Amino acid sequence: MTVEQNVLQQHSQKHQQTLLNQLREVTGTTDVQLLQQALQVSNGDMAEAVAFLTEKNAKVPQQDETTYYQTSQVASDRYISVGSQADTNVIDLTGDDKDDLQRAIALSLEESNRAFRETGITDEEQAISRVLEASIAENKASLKRTHTEVWSDSPNPHDRKRIDSCPVGLKNVGNTCWFSAVIQSLFNLLEFQRLVLNYSPPARVHDLPRNQKEHRNLPFMQELRNLFSLMVGSKRKYVDPSRAVEILKDAFKSSESQQQDVSEFTHKLLDWLEDAFQMKAEEDREGEKPKNPMVELFYGRFLAVGVLEGKKFENTEMFGQYPLQVNGFKDLHECLEAAMIEGEIESLHSAENSARSGQEHWFTELPPVLTFELSRFEFNQALGRPEKIHNKLEFPSMLYMDRYMDRNREITRIKREEIRRLKEHLTVLQQRLERYLSYGSGPKRFPLADVLQYAMEFASSKPVCTSPVEDIDSSAPPGGTTGQQLPTPSTAEQDSLPPLESSGPASGPTTAPAAAQQQRVPIHKPFTQSRLPPDLPMHPAPRHITEEELRVLEGCLHRWRSEVENDTRDLQGSITRIHRTIELMYSDKSMMQVPYRLHAVLVHEGQANAGHYWAYIYDPHQRCWMKYNDISVTKSSWEELVRDSFGGYRNASAYCLMYINDKKPFLIEEEFDKETGQILSGMDKLPPDLKQFVKEDNELFDKEIEEWDALQARKAQQEKLALAAAAAAAAASAASSTSTSSSSPQPMSIESSPPDNAVPQQDPEYMEQPSPTNDSKHLQEDTERAISRAAAEQEERSPEALLNAAMMTPNMQGIIMAIGKTSSVYEKNGPEAAFFKAIKLEYARLLRFAQEDTPPENDYRLQHIIVYFIQNQAPKKILERTLLTQFADRNLAFDERCKSIMSVARAKLDLIKPEEVNMDEYEMWHQVYRNFREMTIFMVTGLELSQKTNYMEALMYLIYAYQYNKELLSKGLYRGHDEELLGFYRRECLLKLNEQAAAMFESGEEPEVTTGLGIMNELVVPCIPLLLVHDTERDLLAVEDMRNRWCSYLGQEMESHLQEKLTDFLPKLLDCSTEIKSFHDPPKLPTYSTLELCERFSRIMAAVCRLPTEGR
Repeated sequence: MTVEQNVLQQHSQKHQQTLLNQLREVTGTTDVQLLQQALQVSNGDMAEAVAFLTEKNAKVPQQDETTYYQTSQVASDRYISVGSQADTNVIDLTGDDKDDLQRAIALSLEESNRAFRETGITDEEQAISRVLEASIAENKASLKRTHTEVWSDSPNPHDRKRIDSCPVGLKNVGNTCWFSAVIQSLFNLLEFQRLVLNYSPPARVHDLPRNQKEHRNLPFMQELRNLFSLMVGSKRKYVDPSRAVEILKDAFKSSESQQQDVSEFTHKLLDWLEDAFQMKAEEDREGEKPKNPMVELFYGRFLAVGVLEGKKFENTEMFGQYPLQVNGFKDLHECLEAAMIEGEIESLHSAENSARSGQEHWFTELPPVLTFELSRFEFNQALGRPEKIHNKLEFPSMLYMDRYMDRNREITRIKREEIRRLKEHLTVLQQRLERYLSYGSGPKRFPLADVLQYAMEFASSKPVCTSPVEDIDSSAPPGGTTGQQLPTPSTAEQDSLPPLESSGPASGPTTAPAAAQQQRVPIHKPFTQSRLPPDLPMHPAPRHITEEELRVLEGCLHRWRSEVENDTRDLQGSITRIHRTIELMYSDKSMMQVPYRLHAVLVHEGQANAGHYWAYIYDPHQRCWMKYNDISVTKSSWEELVRDSFGGYRNASAYCLMYINDKKPFLIEEEFDKETGQILSGMDKLPPDLKQFVKEDNELFDKEIEEWDALQARKAQQEKLALAAAAAAAAASAASSTSTSSSSPQPMSIESSPPDNAVPQQDPEYMEQPSPTNDSKHLQEDTERAISRAAAEQEERSPEALLNAAMMTPNMQGIIMAIGKTSSVYEKNGPEAAFFKAIKLEYARLLRFAQEDTPPENDYRLQHIIVYFIQNQAPKKILERTLLTQFADRNLAFDERCKSIMSVARAKLDLIKPEEVNMDEYEMWHQVYRNFREMTIFMVTGLELSQKTNYMEALMYLIYAYQYNKELLSKGLYRGHDEELLGFYRRECLLKLNEQAAAMFESGEEPEVTTGLGIMNELVVPCIPLLLVHDTERDLLAVEDMRNRWCSYLGQEMESHLQEKLTDFLPKLLDCSTEIKSFHDPPKLPTYSTLELCERFSRIMAAVCRLPTEGR
């Protein structure tokens, strides 16, 4: 047999064996003959094979133990048997007693070999091709997606520009997140990266590939080199792997599209790379046994040691990805222990000739890159579909493999026996402890020490001589006396009220209307008003007990409780010591000589039928974990990795662990220049052909950026010209109006003051009051009366009531009130002294507002910009100028005193020099306040729509309110509103819309189904990254609830068109990328005056804050 034939046969056996083991794992069938029959009937189609076995399973008896061990060498999971390395003295268990089975296997292998020789493609490779075809089809379909769907590139190339030397992401070209996770994990193995980048195809294949296998592998290797080179030297934030995926798809032709386990792709990818390097190795080493770098990097060997009916056997086998079962184990070492021992193994190291059978695995050679494949899927025969195992499985960042090495076989057996004995003892102790901690014979059980304590407390309570129901007055109302007069607030309480709700400063006591007193309702304070009446006993008590009885009983209970507590402590201490002994069993230095450090964790979130993949990869140079989630590459932490990878918390869990030998630093070390000794980085890593490839791609990207910048510059120039034209027109209009204006008071002369200090011609709405000349006559009179009454404060209607009736803004109300209190100063010392007193009074009032702790519905920040500035520690100069601008309002012209004070304020503004107030900073603070008001309008509108159950419209308002509010809060605690409240209603809208959409889908009616999926695709799915990005527990649970609702349909019977729509929709829902995709524009905001906004805010906040806190 030639070398080539030998390689072909080994590969064929390996592919056949892989399919057998996958079928056994998915269906639980251990009969190899039945598995072979299923593969033959289905022609290698996994789905048909599973269906065949599911139907046959109930009729086929379970395979007995003897048959299992007779076929164990054939059925080893994903192993290549290396018979030439077996010991010649070992008994061969594949003799003539299994002729039928061997003929079946031989027939299957012969068929597989024949198909492989004819096409160079195995059945498994055809199955893998279906994954790739589905991905490419999804990619093509994505071109037709709406703007709210995923993976749309930003039109601005600056958003796609790589920052410094940050890692490059991979674009999801349609359901290819599994490709990104695997490729990134391998790329960050620098030795693997060097092998791929420096790969050159064999010289003999440049003319014509010998077979279809070479025709597939060599173009793929070139595209993989191109992809790796872009990941090294690209100026882009992420690159497109479509061409590599296209090569894989084009290599196989299939009429079906079927999702396969991503571990199959990883296994096949390494096989393809191994084949490509094998061709190169055979050419480079003519006449010698070629060394394949992929085999040396990823493949190891183990020794299978077994016994069958007292007869021992050994067999050396090769492995790549080592499969581990997850179900029933709590950590990685437990999985490994179970995988290394099969059946009863006592006879392996016992002198007795036992009839028991079993086998052990001992690693003889570990690969530099050790990959564990965690089996998190099992076939549910009742439902007829696979299901994901979400159990928690812990794994360490540093794994010591000494206990599994063949050279430590004897010492490991001794330690395993000791651990077994300790665990038996531990079980007994835990059972005894449980009797102390769960005492009782009923359904409810309690710690025995607590039971004794409760009995002692009951016996020690003061005896009562009456029944617990006799002393209750049944004639009293449940809430106590209702006719009791409410107490009048004290003077201090009155002084603490906001000025707009009181009748003024305390020059003398004021009396509130009696009606207002009767309407006041006492506020319930649960933490300060929850004390029980003093005559109500806190605990039940015995009716009669003598001092002698109590003394004896207390003595016994005390003694028993002490004994119980001592016993409990002793048991807990013994259990802790045994746990510690087991943990340290392998901690001696002799068992810590084979360290493997965790390099990458590949994570899957979702269910068995659909989900999303990403990877955590350790960066040894930055000494931190990085999260590779398609185009997004971010710094992460071990804590985040644990939460997403261990499982048991969400639907996310690790499915593949990649460890590297910590004693082989070349795996992750950078390459050095042989001449200069400097580390090679970036483009210096690349061979000449790839340097040119990356250079051309970077030039294209630079050109795209230049074209974008030129386009934006043209737009900016056009806008500038338009603004200049508008300004010129406005100036001409202003000049015309100035020349024809009357002698009415003007804010200030543009010619007579510097432009930097000029009072704006049109103040913002929150600082502006409508001109009094536009008011009706009776409103003008109300305003004038309010000014005079602010000083007198003796008449029936308060000045605040008059100003509210005049529809004055809160700013103007405060200024008029302050001016009204300066009458005596104005008459004695003139307008300037009155101005200083008024501005001090107003600032003191606003400062008091800023320091008050008000209910949510009364937010002084909305009423007064100065309150907002004070709470957010705006510079003093900004506060002064803002307050001065309010006093200089052109509409403050109600009487001669107001006009005089306004003139003083405007004169003070003119005196402010440009260097005294930074106008850019001034405008920045006012812009912040405008953003606060705008965010409040988003919030109020969204909450109002939500209260009306109009969730579709409410969602967009609440989404933008939450985002803008978070931006404000990131710069200061008092710059925004309650984040938890907004988060709750944003979450509530999404959950309600999800329920509506799910109900429409369940109806099965085509219009309803289309509308429901439209709601999900247009509204819910684009919002999910916004909930995931901040990673709050309640948001994550809400996303989990929404996904679980749709995943629950996978096991239900439905029409084919519904199943097709569900299959197309689920990957979008389960994509857990936090990359914010293109989104709806913000909804248009209604225009509110300050009074309207405050009124609507107060009303909606009073409504939503009635919801119990635990509900939010």
